[in-house]
Amino acid sequence: MRSHYANLVCAMLVSATLLPGVVVAGPFEDATATLDSGDAATAFRLFQQIADQGDALAQIKIGAMYAEGQGVGQDYTEAAKWFRRAAEQNNPRAQFNLGTMYQHGQGVTQNYVEAAKWYHLSAEQGYPFAQYNIGVLHAEGNGAAQSNDEAAKWYRLAAEQGHPGAQFSLALSYAKGLGVPQSDAEAARWARMAADQGHVIAQYNLGIMHANGRGVSQSDVEAAKWYRLAAERGYVLAQSSLGLHYANGSGIPRDAIQALMWLTLAAERGDSKAVIERDAVARAMSAADIFEAKKLAKEWKPK
Repeated sequence: MRSHYANLVCAMLVSATLLPGVVVAGPFEDATATLDSGDAATAFRLFQQIADQGDALAQIKIGAMYAEGQGVGQDYTEAAKWFRRAAEQNNPRAQFNLGTMYQHGQGVTQNYVEAAKWYHLSAEQGYPFAQYNIGVLHAEGNGAAQSNDEAAKWYRLAAEQGHPGAQFSLALSYAKGLGVPQSDAEAARWARMAADQGHVIAQYNLGIMHANGRGVSQSDVEAAKWYRLAAERGYVLAQSSLGLHYANGSGIPRDAIQALMWLTLAAERGDSKAVIERDAVARAMSAADIFEAKKLAKEWKPK
């Protein structure tokens, strides 16, 4: 599971925004409007004035602008400084952002223990991104005691708030019985939630579950549907699986051109098994059909 965890660690920095439906006139809103108009340099100066007065939301915004190089030169050290100021005011977004800086060594010396500390502070206030990340650290034993129970606990809290990465990680926990009782049905349920939000690895895994009838009813049609969604986003293993479904007519009409196209895409992106399957499919095709499949592969772009 480590590779999945590594790929899914949320490395984003969360900027400060007002809650939906809240309209309040004031300096922060004026600065936000200026930024929205495209004048990032002026907006930065306006946010700076507010941040200097101790406003946590403005401090987060200044930190994010330094991190992104928006309206000011990119400077992770300054970003971390401003996130820390807001984090020390117990702002969960800032605590999460500071944890992210420590986890990735941006603007501060990389330190998983410090990352875990700030994620915990944020997570305990219900911030789903932090709940997910502290779950990952517990799963891997980086900066926090290795504990599948703790990992699953935090994944669930974030998953119940709709975090797709947490939903998929909880699905993996159920699939392997890590921190929760093994349950294919629960694994499929949580994977479906993540897949419905566009989580590409969840879409691919849900395809596997349908293909094998694991936790869900066996259905080649459903398997092909989920493989396609992930394949169209560029997920290599899904491209290979979809190609095989076209080659065998499993859940979709047999189509050698589509099979070769998807297998070619997967092979070109490093799937060694797809190379073998691609060549096997091509041997039974005409030169004209091979030309068409390669043309489609060359023109393909991820959605």
